[in-house]
Formats: sequence, structure tokens, C-alpha cells
Amino acid sequence: MIDVQELTKQYAGRTAVNSISFQVEPGEIVGFLGPNGAGKSTTMRILSGYMPATSGRALVAGFDVFHQSIQVRQSVGYMPENAPLYTDMRVKEYLYFRAELKGLSGTAMRRRIGEVMELTGVTDMRKRLIGNLSKGYRQRVALADALVHKPKLLILDEPTNGLDPVQIRHVRDLLRSLKSKHTVLLSTHILHEVEQTCDRVVMIHQGRIRANDTPANLTRQLRSTTLLHLEIDGTGNLAEKLSAIPAVRKATEEELQIHPWRRFTLRVEPDHDVRDEVLDLALKQKWRIREMHLQLPTLEDVFVELSMNAGTPTDIPTHVL
Repeated sequence: MIDVQELTKQYAGRTAVNSISFQVEPGEIVGFLGPNGAGKSTTMRILSGYMPATSGRALVAGFDVFHQSIQVRQSVGYMPENAPLYTDMRVKEYLYFRAELKGLSGTAMRRRIGEVMELTGVTDMRKRLIGNLSKGYRQRVALADALVHKPKLLILDEPTNGLDPVQIRHVRDLLRSLKSKHTVLLSTHILHEVEQTCDRVVMIHQGRIRANDTPANLTRQLRSTTLLHLEIDGTGNLAEKLSAIPAVRKATEEELQIHPWRRFTLRVEPDHDVRDEVLDLALKQKWRIREMHLQLPTLEDVFVELSMNAGTPTDIPTHVL
């Protein structure tokens, strides 16, 4: 659905996107992540035909973004971060206006507008002026606009910006339901939503692709350790004995004001599970354990780790790129 090769965008004195390449397959939901100024919005604007690139090649639904921009725009539903809505129009009136611009008419247009208002939860607001809506409802209207012409590809820049937790969950469920009919490329800073929604994550930093994989693979491959939390009733130097377990890098005791229980955090080598060894040691030492759980790495850990690493892409493991 998307094929980007060596795409570059330069402004005066600055390179916003630096020779990036990636693909998105039909039916995928791909999260496009990176810190502010990383090049996410610039890339999305190029793919939607909103602005030209300096060099490189990009295909959307088989059409060249630079030479077949009309066909690309017909195939794309684009929702910018701050959607430019007409605030003096009513919701239904605005959607009719936008649908006509996108080539819809007659009964099919009326039916489709009803469908997208229901999908995005703005049916009850259809007679309200957009200028009187909350920011969350404006986001919903912008999403309905992006969906109205049944595009093959949805490009959504911060689609949950301004939404409350219930609305965010609604958008997440909506995106999942669209997989059978649409491919979705979205950027967001709510990393939990990416883990819950996206099939794959493309991380960009300083204009370069720094990771491209599933959320599960990224968290497994890029995090150096796993944490194991314990609460133990035992005497003596427990931290030293726990640290002696193979694959445990360090055992640290934390403050816990519930005598006689003591809390420890074990930093464990990646791809190792030492819970059986901990239980064997506890039986041998006659310790009591009332809590033991793994703290697995999250996508937020990976995001921060990559964002803090200012090196070139060659500093990242090659299986991630």
C-alpha cells in the first residue's frame, strides 16, 4: 500500500527527513513514532500529497506521489494533527460539503455520511456548529471527514489528541474494525495505544528510521534487561544470594515497611526467566515468598531508549532496522 524509497525533505539549513525507506502492506495498522521534530508529520504530508519531497520515491496504492498526485489523494484519507475545520458550519453540513468535494453524490453520499457519523460518534452533534464543539468532538469530525470517501489508506496524525480515555478507547476500537477495509498509518504519543492497536511500529529520530518491527519484537530486542520483583520473608544477606543466581545482573533491596517482608528487584539478562531458580533457592534457604512478578519492557521504554540515543542508525542492532 505504501512503498517509500530514499525519501528526503530539506528545508533551508535543515534536513527534516533524511533518506528514509519503509513499506506498509495492505490491511496493516502501522504506528509512526518519534519525538517532536523527528520528521513524522513531514513524511505524512508528503505521502498525502500535501507537500513535495526534495528527493526520493514514494508510491501509495500503486500511484506515484509526485507524478500521480490526483490518484494518490483519491486513495488517501488524511487527518492532520490540527484539522482545519470550518467552524461556522454545522457538523452534517460540513460533512456534506467535504463529501461533495471528494466526488460523492445522491443517495450514496447521504448513506455514507450517516455511516461515518455513527462510526465516529458525532451523530448526536450533527446539528451543532463546529465552532461550539469541544476539541475532542472536533477531532471526531475530522476523522469522519477522512473516512467519508472510503479511502484505501488512512493517514492519521495524532488522531486521539484532545480525546478523553473513553473516546480514545472508541477510536482504538474503530481503527481495529477498519482493518478489513483500510490500511492505517498513524502517529501518536500515546504509546499504550500503539501497543494495543498497531501491527507494526516505525520509529523515526532526527529524520532517520531507527526501528521497524512489531511492538513485541522491539520491546524484546532493544531492552537490555528484564526486572523481577519479589517480596520475601527471610534473614541474612538475601541480595547477595539472589545476585549469585546465573543470569541475574544485580539484586537490590527496596524499602518496605511491612515486617518481616522484604522487597527486592532483580535485573535479569534478556531472554532469561529465573523464577524457577528463585523458587529453588527460597526452598533451600527456607524463605517465604508472597509476591513474584516480571516487569516486562514496554514500548515506552524502547521509545525513550531510541530517542535518547543520538547516534547514527548503525548504532542500532541491524535486525531492528
